[in-house]
Amino acid sequence: MTRIRPFRDTDCDRLVEILELNGQYEYLDIEGPDAMRRVASCDAAVFLVAESGGVVQGFVRGVYDGARAMIHLMSIDSKAQLKGIGAELLKAIEAEFRRRGSPGVLVTVSETSVEFWKKQGFEVLPVQLMLKPSI
Repeated sequence: MTRIRPFRDTDCDRLVEILELNGQYEYLDIEGPDAMRRVASCDAAVFLVAESGGVVQGFVRGVYDGARAMIHLMSIDSKAQLKGIGAELLKAIEAEFRRRGSPGVLVTVSETSVEFWKKQGFEVLPVQLMLKPSI
């Protein structure tokens, strides 16, 4: 059984491991342990972790700014994929966004995850996401 709960500081090492396994650990300032702690302390952020049998299997994080909600990152351990964990995390973060007053949600996706998000009811928009690594 999968349990969805808020992020804890002790999750950092496991989340980094999952990000590395999935090729999602490129920008330490955005994805590393310090960033995880900053996100967890931000009132606008939602940072949830999925665990099964006491082992962290994945996470999702996003923000609701009062007008729109956006999921910035979801990552599931490759050995735990295709078992519904991503869908469970999505359901939990959507419930929290809805509780906060959001009418809908956007998501940033990689080319390899587009089909998952389409299956969850998301539509592809004609926009691009850009990054300025330092300000």
